[in-house]
Amino acid sequence: MAGDNDGVSRRSILAGAAAAAGAALAGPLSHRAGAAEKGCASGPAKVKTYRSADFYDAQGEFLVEKAREAYYDMFRRFHYPISEKLKKEMWILDFHLGDFAQVGMAGIFWLNRQDYGYFGHEIYLLPGQMIGEHCHLATDKGPAKMESWHPRRGMVYTFGEGEPTPEHLDKIPASQRKLVHSKHCTPLGVDELADLCRLTSWHFMVAGSEGALVTEYGTFHDMDGLKWSNPKAKV
Repeated sequence: MAGDNDGVSRRSILAGAAAAAGAALAGPLSHRAGAAEKGCASGPAKVKTYRSADFYDAQGEFLVEKAREAYYDMFRRFHYPISEKLKKEMWILDFHLGDFAQVGMAGIFWLNRQDYGYFGHEIYLLPGQMIGEHCHLATDKGPAKMESWHPRRGMVYTFGEGEPTPEHLDKIPASQRKLVHSKHCTPLGVDELADLCRLTSWHFMVAGSEGALVTEYGTFHDMDGLKWSNPKAKV
């Protein structure tokens, strides 16, 4: 009898938790965004803010090592380990747009298997930083890439094709706002997941006020299939 009661109790707890989670996710996106921003506090460590000018020299050359230190500072604030592999293999991009604090990213490909068709990626974004809008097309090496996003620290505003969400359009850096096709936003907090709405869809993400570390799960990624909406953007 005690075992039965324990089972009923466990089932009740799980059912209650599932109901609470469903209610939370059913709320309006604007409410979820506020909750995600509020819920990603990382303790007393101060969040540093940056200007794009901080990352370029007098000749306009991108200062990669200065950008690296900005990400390392965020990693330490998030208590995220800076491993030797990360030090060696993390790459940093300003997409050749000269506006790194607003449009840029860092990341690491943990794996990218053409033979089995799967991919593991970590995305790193400074506070308010946007990944340039892009899409993935099929190539001779494989089909168009499918992907899903999983914030581990901080939060992001994910943008894709669909019904516009005007309340979030101000999250897009002003320099990119008139160029993007993606006007539908889904805010994602820690351990929330979202998928690309369809293959070849335009998409991008913008970090919240604390920055973000996002795990991406995807199919094989061929750089030849990567296309940018900003004609000046490139890797």
